[in-house]
Amino acid sequence: MTKQMYKQVLFSFIVLTVLLYQSNTVSSFRKFHLAKPCKRFVLHLHDVTFDGDNADNATSAAIVNPIGLGGFNFGKFLITDSPLTMDENFLSEPVARVQGFWFVHGKTKFDTWLAWSVVFNSTKHKGSINMMGENPIMEPSRDVSVVGGTGDFIMTRGIATITSDAVEGNKYYRIKMDIKLYECYY
Repeated sequence: MTKQMYKQVLFSFIVLTVLLYQSNTVSSFRKFHLAKPCKRFVLHLHDVTFDGDNADNATSAAIVNPIGLGGFNFGKFLITDSPLTMDENFLSEPVARVQGFWFVHGKTKFDTWLAWSVVFNSTKHKGSINMMGENPIMEPSRDVSVVGGTGDFIMTRGIATITSDAVEGNKYYRIKMDIKLYECYY
């Protein structure tokens, strides 16, 4: 009985040692330098919200209206396909588009959660950068996780710092997006 127990303990020790060694090797395989991203984009998102009579210019629309809990549009769900430009001018040539959704989930303050794909389709970049996370709109600056990508940005990771540039009521807003990628394969 003691010999069998000794074998099990030895086997467990060997397996644990191998697993710890592999996890240490994998985690130190690729070092991230947070001071210097491997790619960086500063883009401006322009959103024109559909209000019933601007279908030609609208880039987002509510698909679920607020349900009436709290005073902050709790439950409102919006879908977007908005242009991204290199500067603050709405009429500038788009370099990418933001496609995805966001919804209001704060009952006591205006908070949203978003899932967006920054879709590039140009001669310079092809593919998408996927981001998702909490977006406390009333904060001057907020960070959203970059959780992956496709094409030129396959399996990328990083952070997108979002700042509200301009807000014109419920019809138009502009967001500055400083996207910093720390894991790049192309």
